[in-house]
Amino acid sequence: MQGQPWTILSYAFRPFFLLGALFGIVAILLWVAMLHAYEFVPVARDPLAWHAHEMLFGFAGAAIAGFLLTAVATWTGRRPVSGPLLGALVLAWLAGRLAMLAGTTLPGLVVAITELAFPLLLAAIATREIVAGGSRRNFGIAGVVAAFAILDAVFHLGWSGAWPGADRVALYLTAHGLLVLITVIGGRIIPSFTGNWLRLRGDTRPPRSRPWVETLLVPVVVLAGVADSVAGPAPVVGALSIAAAGLHALRLAGWRGRAAIGEPLVLILHVAYAWLPLGYLLLGLAALGLPLPRSAALHALTMGGVGTMILAVATRVALGHTGRALVSARLTNVAYVVLNIAVFVRILSPLAPAAYLTLIDVAASGWLLAFGFFVIVYWPILTRPRPGSSP
Repeated sequence: MQGQPWTILSYAFRPFFLLGALFGIVAILLWVAMLHAYEFVPVARDPLAWHAHEMLFGFAGAAIAGFLLTAVATWTGRRPVSGPLLGALVLAWLAGRLAMLAGTTLPGLVVAITELAFPLLLAAIATREIVAGGSRRNFGIAGVVAAFAILDAVFHLGWSGAWPGADRVALYLTAHGLLVLITVIGGRIIPSFTGNWLRLRGDTRPPRSRPWVETLLVPVVVLAGVADSVAGPAPVVGALSIAAAGLHALRLAGWRGRAAIGEPLVLILHVAYAWLPLGYLLLGLAALGLPLPRSAALHALTMGGVGTMILAVATRVALGHTGRALVSARLTNVAYVVLNIAVFVRILSPLAPAAYLTLIDVAASGWLLAFGFFVIVYWPILTRPRPGSSP
């Protein structure tokens, strides 16, 4: 990679944001190829499970590692995870992706052990940093990252046939777990970044929160996720999902997103979060029997909520932590627009069966363009030292 090795390994966001974006491109290209009947090794096992796993544990897993290990240093005041330890974590992530790409050409146990090295090591490092820093407020986040590793192990038990059906449940629980992380972390950074931007413009009205919404939101989101993942009674899934949608919408309404229209780096955070109330509403309506495909709701939550939030956070964090002005490049703004259009196309695709595959191709193209633009703009930012500093 361009730049000195100690630069790329100086902060977790540098290698993981870059590798995550590159892998997000590769994984979607392979998935579309499989949909077009291209023979690929993981097809022999379960192509849909491979796609979901790699987008959750590969693409999103890299984003979690990049953001969390960078943020923990700020939360705890400890030195950032860097150097050989960070390099080992990066290698574990790369090994996991290669093992999953190898599919049935390797024994299942070898694939599982290799692929599990990354989430287990990430959980261990994150827990060590949070506990050593005495950051009690973030013990719950350490627990979510540990659950991330446990669910990956459960996935492999199901994927290998040792625990039939466990892989699908693990994937759903993981997707909903990521939404819990976005709920918690988004609740910290979105009103904070928005308030900072408004104050710079002389606006003294800060984003506001409703205490009762903050109290109820995470438990309701957790319950809705569990109910949906284990195929709970439809009325229960519907009610919990719609309740989560309403709480998310109330929360977002208090963050003054409309006032941030003039700042893309702030506005995109609100847009990304807006996919959560929409996705949970679609999920609840589908559970209650309305003619809405469940896949539309899941892609609103994952491709929309998770994917857009990853792009939003990565573009801002990379600028701020490399000492650059918080100003988005024109190509970055194009990436924001293209990705959100792609999400809408993906959500609508099941409603047009005759054009389904064509619409999937359009949505995939939007995803590829958005993260391709990210790589073009942020490769030099992520691989070179801070401006005006020596390695």
